[in-house]
Amino acid sequence: MRQQEDLEYADEPKKRGRHRSLEAKTAILKATLQLLERESLRKVTADAIARRAGVSKATIYKWWPNKSMVALDAYLAGTTERVAMPNTGSAQEDFTQQLKSLTAFYTSTLGRLFCQFIAEGQSDAAFLASFRERFLYARRDAAKIMWRRGVDRGEIRSAVDGDIVLDMIYGPIVFRLLAGHGSLSDSESEAIVETVFAGLRRLDYQRPAKNKTIGHIVKRRRAHL
Repeated sequence: MRQQEDLEYADEPKKRGRHRSLEAKTAILKATLQLLERESLRKVTADAIARRAGVSKATIYKWWPNKSMVALDAYLAGTTERVAMPNTGSAQEDFTQQLKSLTAFYTSTLGRLFCQFIAEGQSDAAFLASFRERFLYARRDAAKIMWRRGVDRGEIRSAVDGDIVLDMIYGPIVFRLLAGHGSLSDSESEAIVETVFAGLRRLDYQRPAKNKTIGHIVKRRRAHL
């Protein structure tokens, strides 16, 4: 019995240490997000993050090699919370809703970091590789699930290359973000997806009516009874 108690007491400092580490990481990411919503990535420093998080700069460098990687982790957490990956039963509707959600995030204060990350990556190959692996490829994999559901339902022609289609859907948004030449409104998202899907649909596929339309038809039928 005594031996068991000794083991429990011996393990307690380790548990407290892990808890403090988790608290410190959370504080650092939260502080980074708050700073990035006010200043550009170039202006935010590791010293500023440390002061706001209430930790030493050495604590930051214990887990991240530089402030850009801290910013990427903070950004990824924000993206996951704000960008939807719907499953409506229609691939076209899924992509439309997802693209609207994505553009709403990209045009937010935090979302504008996307362009800054790409700019940062031009002089930091390791950061750009990490950005692609952890942000771009992960989200493309999630989008491919929506694509595959559409193929499996017979909505989309299976012979079309899915990677090319994803570039066609998301490419215009990224280009408009970087060049600033066009709108990023909901109506533009709808038009982009509609244009792409016009060339993707199987000729024999009948797109299901939206609930709103179905409800309208039901009301009309009842009115004639």
